[in-house]
Amino acid sequence: MELKNKKRIMQGGLLATLGLILADIVFVNSAGLFALFLRFEFDFNELLASGFFDSFVKVSLASTIAALGSLALFRLYSIVWDYAGMDELVRIVCAALVSTTFDFFYSKITNCAFPRSYPLMRAILFIAMISCLRFLGRISKDIFTFSKGNGKKRTLLFGAGRSGDIVLREMKNNPRSKNRIVCIIDDDRRKLGRRLNGVKIVGTRDDILSVVERYRVEEIIIAVPSVAAKERREIVKVCQKTGCELLTLPAIHQLASGEVRIEKIRRVDVLDLLGRDAIKIDLGEISSYILGKTVLVTGAGGSIGSELCRQIARLEPKKLVLLDIYENNAYSIQMELLRNCPLLEMEVLIGSVRDKKRIMDIFEHYRPNIVFHAAAHKHVPLMEDSPAEAVKNNIFGTYNVAFAADYFNAEKMVLISTDKAVNPTNVMGASKRTCELIIEMFSRKSKTIYAAVRFGNVIGSNGSVIPLFRKQIENGGPITVTHKDITRYFMTIPEAVSLVLQAGAYAKDGEIFVLDMGEPVRIDDLARNMIRLSGLEPDIDMKIKYTGLRPGEKLYEELLLDTEGIEKTANDLIFIGHPATIDEKQIMEHLEVLKDAQNMTPQQLREQLHSLVAEYSFERESEKRAATGS
Repeated sequence: MELKNKKRIMQGGLLATLGLILADIVFVNSAGLFALFLRFEFDFNELLASGFFDSFVKVSLASTIAALGSLALFRLYSIVWDYAGMDELVRIVCAALVSTTFDFFYSKITNCAFPRSYPLMRAILFIAMISCLRFLGRISKDIFTFSKGNGKKRTLLFGAGRSGDIVLREMKNNPRSKNRIVCIIDDDRRKLGRRLNGVKIVGTRDDILSVVERYRVEEIIIAVPSVAAKERREIVKVCQKTGCELLTLPAIHQLASGEVRIEKIRRVDVLDLLGRDAIKIDLGEISSYILGKTVLVTGAGGSIGSELCRQIARLEPKKLVLLDIYENNAYSIQMELLRNCPLLEMEVLIGSVRDKKRIMDIFEHYRPNIVFHAAAHKHVPLMEDSPAEAVKNNIFGTYNVAFAADYFNAEKMVLISTDKAVNPTNVMGASKRTCELIIEMFSRKSKTIYAAVRFGNVIGSNGSVIPLFRKQIENGGPITVTHKDITRYFMTIPEAVSLVLQAGAYAKDGEIFVLDMGEPVRIDDLARNMIRLSGLEPDIDMKIKYTGLRPGEKLYEELLLDTEGIEKTANDLIFIGHPATIDEKQIMEHLEVLKDAQNMTPQQLREQLHSLVAEYSFERESEKRAATGS
């Protein structure tokens, strides 16, 4: 049955091609004959007397063969004309010009005279005839689709550039398309009133609200992938006001090949409102200290650790050693790297940075040249409830790794730090600030280069606010926000890791690198935008519940201490905060006391952290009792 169907399809295709060839034979001769009639104003007797008709008869066979050959040369017998467009029309024009050029020289060689206007008139008529036949199916299909509508969504296209043209063509030609573009918006006022593939450009972004109402638009497609991130955010915000569903092409740097394709169209996401322009890094500098080296990543299964592994794997290290306490995460990134980087030499180890012997054994066996320390407890509320765990894992885990890096002569160790380490108000932040002090302490006495990289929230990391809000929206709400005015910095995980790797290249002697996180974002605005992007209205379809600041939580985060100062690097998004003078003996004395953290009360532990990190502020028990009146 399948063989018969294939045979029937082939026969149908051959018949269609044969029909086109026969039609073209008629057209090429009709075009020549009609051109002569036009020249002599349809006076047949005068045409015969001129001798031009005899010339036409003499060259007609060669002219016909040349025309068919030109059409075949430009593959005009192997095109699906239902979806033809400008490219096919250009092919027709080129084929007609080649054919006309042949006729001109052939008539000279054979001494067949023609009027001077004949070649141009014949070419125009030939183009018109074969175009009408070939585009007839396309035109009738478009008329039928437009008149019927087929239940497709009335869609506004934002962007009348190359990307918009691709989207518009696909929407018209793809039978599975669920959209019908009814109007176009573009900020280039020179395009206003013009048409793109038959669809009128009716206004700029300032006209969106009125255009949506006038054309009864249900959906908006934003097709401007090359605009800057800031401008993209502004466009999305304007389109949000319409209440229409929003679709977009990703920014051009997010498209895998840089090529705009219809498959890339997706719903507008909150990342489109938080995103920034493509981050530029110097791959040469990064490769120079990773290439051919043994690299250890602690916390390799976490959000930052796993992305570090992905990016390092592409830089061709000699060996990549992954260490994590949680086997499921370690297994997940192991499978991903085996699939995507089959030539990578990799070791995946299970172990805790708290276990000093385990860390020393790993360093002794693998002798890593470069160490990225991403293992840490990071959740502020959980660490407030279990402060001893933050001390054991964050502080002494960092000490163990830093000590091993020094003992086994690693070239470089980079600590992943946080903005919460600046003027900390919680145990997690205080513990990470202590980690920075440990790194600075080792940098002053070791041949190993130590550095810390400090940044804010990463979008989509485990336990971060955006996945939480998504889950709450899926569950029907409410969305919980701790405070209406709370703000945070955001950066995507790949962006943050790229800058961490770049900072590692700049590291020379105990620097604290600070990443430019862009503008802070109000979490309340973030929640409201996520609700709107889900097609709902805040406070009407979904409530926002304000729960109050949690213990140790700030309204806003900082990236620098007052005493650190700042220095620019070659990368505009990476700065160096110069650490203040530290007392190694004093730090070691405090660490010795903190070793007994498990036997301290939370209040004692916080007091001890405060004595080590003077800028750490917290609410003491006496203050709590005074506040509650107990």
